[in-house]
Amino acid sequence: MSAALELEKIQPAFADPVRESQIAFRKIMEAVARPGTRADFGSDLHPPAGLGAAAANVALALLDFETPVWLDPALRGTDAEAWVRFHCGCPLTVDPAAAAFAIVTDAKTAPRLDSFNLGDARYPDRSTTVILQVESLDDGEAVILSGPGVKDVIAVAPSGLPETFWGQMQDNNAKFQFGVDVLIVSGSALTAVPRSSNIQIQGG
Repeated sequence: MSAALELEKIQPAFADPVRESQIAFRKIMEAVARPGTRADFGSDLHPPAGLGAAAANVALALLDFETPVWLDPALRGTDAEAWVRFHCGCPLTVDPAAAAFAIVTDAKTAPRLDSFNLGDARYPDRSTTVILQVESLDDGEAVILSGPGVKDVIAVAPSGLPETFWGQMQDNNAKFQFGVDVLIVSGSALTAVPRSSNIQIQGG
């Protein structure tokens, strides 16, 4: 198949890239600043199969040619990979520890969070941001978040996570200022659990 035909297969991204990426960026930053709250990106964007609207918005707002990206194996070699590469221009890596961002669509088979870049003493801010796509932001095991950006406490309950996930997140928080930041997305919605968030597992 010719390169021109391959390009024709790639679905469009933002109609107004500058304005829409700025809007998406602000929503993401507000969600990170207020862990456990939700941002909604609407339904204007129609990414290829495998990527929800929120994951696609995050990719378009945050990924670029300077950000190595680890893609879930389920996305590799698919239209979703071609879409991300074309619209974001980002290099891909198969090494989780080399990734500035990771797009995870199957949390149950993904590497452990501590397999990604946790930052170092000189550059703790260069750790991996994990974009974690789940079945729903509701109906899962409820955990309680507290810490910076949270007034008192807030509950989150995304579904489709492995049993060990929240334990990994507690270990991640214990490493602060090191550790990954996690953006949990489902459909057009996003909630953030940064490394600074304390996590209380119900019954734990």
